[in-house]
Amino acid sequence: MPTEVRVPTLGESVTEATVATWFKKPGDAVEVDEMLCELETDKVTVEVPSPAAGVLAEIVAAEGETVAPDALLAQIDEAGAKAGGSAQKSAPDSKAEAKADGKADKPKAEAKADKTKAEDKAQSAPEEKKKMSGKSVDVMVPALGESVTEATVATWFKKVGDQVSADEMLCELETDKVSVEVPAPASGVLAEIVAEEGATVDAKARLAVISEGATADESADESSDSPEPAAPEEKAKDAGPEEMRLREDVEDAPSAKKAMAEKGVDRDQVTGTGRDGRVMKEDVAKAGSAPKPAAPAEAPRAPSAPQDAQREERVKMTRLRQTIARRLKDAQNTAAMLTTYNEADMSAIMQLRNEYKDVFEKKHKVKLGFMSFFVKACCHALKEVPEVNAEIDGTDIVYKNYVNMGVAVGTPSGLVVPVVRDADQKGFAAIEKEIGDLGTKGRDGKLSMAEMQGGTFTISNGGVYGSLMSSPILNPPQSGILGMHKIQERPMVVGGQIVIRPMMYLALSYDHRVVDGKGAVTFLVRVKEALEDPRRLLMDL
Repeated sequence: MPTEVRVPTLGESVTEATVATWFKKPGDAVEVDEMLCELETDKVTVEVPSPAAGVLAEIVAAEGETVAPDALLAQIDEAGAKAGGSAQKSAPDSKAEAKADGKADKPKAEAKADKTKAEDKAQSAPEEKKKMSGKSVDVMVPALGESVTEATVATWFKKVGDQVSADEMLCELETDKVSVEVPAPASGVLAEIVAEEGATVDAKARLAVISEGATADESADESSDSPEPAAPEEKAKDAGPEEMRLREDVEDAPSAKKAMAEKGVDRDQVTGTGRDGRVMKEDVAKAGSAPKPAAPAEAPRAPSAPQDAQREERVKMTRLRQTIARRLKDAQNTAAMLTTYNEADMSAIMQLRNEYKDVFEKKHKVKLGFMSFFVKACCHALKEVPEVNAEIDGTDIVYKNYVNMGVAVGTPSGLVVPVVRDADQKGFAAIEKEIGDLGTKGRDGKLSMAEMQGGTFTISNGGVYGSLMSSPILNPPQSGILGMHKIQERPMVVGGQIVIRPMMYLALSYDHRVVDGKGAVTFLVRVKEALEDPRRLLMDL
């Protein structure tokens, strides 16, 4: 009877997944716990291991299909493992018999020739061994961070046969959260690349093999009478159109692309030292410190299609970016999303913070920021308007008697939303500490999936980037999200007088299926009141 491969547990509130990639095809032999396929949900990527050894008999859910928890994905024929094993076992014996029979029928002259060839090979063996001497050292996938179980081999900077030094960068891996550079564990020659570019590897996979202490083809170098290779600049001059086109097709390291974007360095300002002229991160650092040469005067000419294509760059979306894009679009398509606005005078909070920030930091060992005030103000308002803290589940509305506050954090890979659990039960210091820790983990790509699940309401602070006003998008299945913005001094009328006040626009996006307009406006007014007079939080007003 075939063994069924089913969708594993997907996590809290996750009701479906998409079959992203099959790593095996029908007829392939599989081992127990070998990865068969990968599923993608709106929160996490899930690997599906083989429950038994055998042969993959049938794939029921093809790539791109949407499946529910415990749905049938494939079937494995365990009998195929035994049959395959016996067939493999008998194959070498048959091969050996055929080889023996063939050798017995050879004439004596042929046997003598074979003997001479074997002796020549034996004499040349020490020379080959000298080139690739030393013990083999495995290059393994380095630590990828919490909750990261696999990576994609993005770029190899060395090829088989290249000389490498200890700690020299060999390749770069990409995960859904961060790019990881892989250094050489020893000096020697890169003897084998096990995982090619584009391959998906798990956290304990072997990437390559280094022959420690070996030298790269010494005899060939000594016997060669050809002149030394030209410098990169000379090569560029002598290169033909086809060679230059191939160089343009070389994919630079992802970390180098990111560094060029951050430093504002053009690709043509950087000389790549990686394989085939690939640009690496250290090349960008060198180029960033050098003055940009003045471009020679050139007569203007009409742009052409090939030139436009050369000025464009096509980069595959990371898994994290694909997930973010899909979730945001799903939120727009599913929820009846509406946004209401207000503004808050931040004078009271700024005065309170300036007055107590030193003694607060001295006692609690954490700085007093604005986020804790907003978290407490939202928790206070959610008690009065609980539907903003609720969610739709089928035909039911689920009201939460607790507040798990999501705090949006921008990272180099994209936006993530870690969760401060039971924020309504925590004080200012505990909230500041937890937000600080989660923000650091997010930027370092070390957040676990558990730390990003279970939120009931979200705060997004676009003000740190200078945003004056925006309409935030809901974080499903939540029904509300508060957008903070830049604090800007503006003229306001207070008591019949025009005064300058530090003002902030507030935006509440909400799901109109759950929250009525009155409830949304009431919630935002309560947040405004708590921010403008923080004493209301102490008195529960």
